[in-house]
Amino acid sequence: MNSPSSPYRIIAVCTGNICRSPMAELMLAAALAADGLDGVVEVDSAGTTGYEAGRPIDPRAARRLTATRLASDRHIAREWRADWFRERDLILALDVDHYAWLRESAPDQESMDKVRMLRSFDPAIAARDLLDQGIEDPWYGGQSDFDAVWHQINAAVPGIIRHVRAALRESRQLQRQQH
Repeated sequence: MNSPSSPYRIIAVCTGNICRSPMAELMLAAALAADGLDGVVEVDSAGTTGYEAGRPIDPRAARRLTATRLASDRHIAREWRADWFRERDLILALDVDHYAWLRESAPDQESMDKVRMLRSFDPAIAARDLLDQGIEDPWYGGQSDFDAVWHQINAAVPGIIRHVRAALRESRQLQRQQH
């Protein structure tokens, strides 16, 4: 868990880090900032593979984000690093394949417990099977698929913010008890 001087850190993870995870990163960062948590919470993203490392966000994802006034021109795809298990407080998998990969790669139970499906924070589907919580890769589709991804992520954002606020409260309580 984060210390008083370090931010709560979230990372969104998909396959190549050019579609789903950067959309989640930018949408969540904007929502957290709007909720007054800018500087208290940091969000980034990565891919489980290095296939797209060094490339910009998919133009269709950028177009969808631009429609909601979110700039994505600074995004550069990168591959997951194992040390991020230790450095992140919440690891959001965008699909069940990412979830399984992250949990299998986790060095310990504490790291494994940080891995959650992003859509598990959407109350409309939180109780469903993990297979139903995934966000399909829009790369193979058209603009409407990127619109669908935006809506799926957007539905989970309020639940993620509630989760983060609860984690921050718990962290502050633990720190007070230790002093």
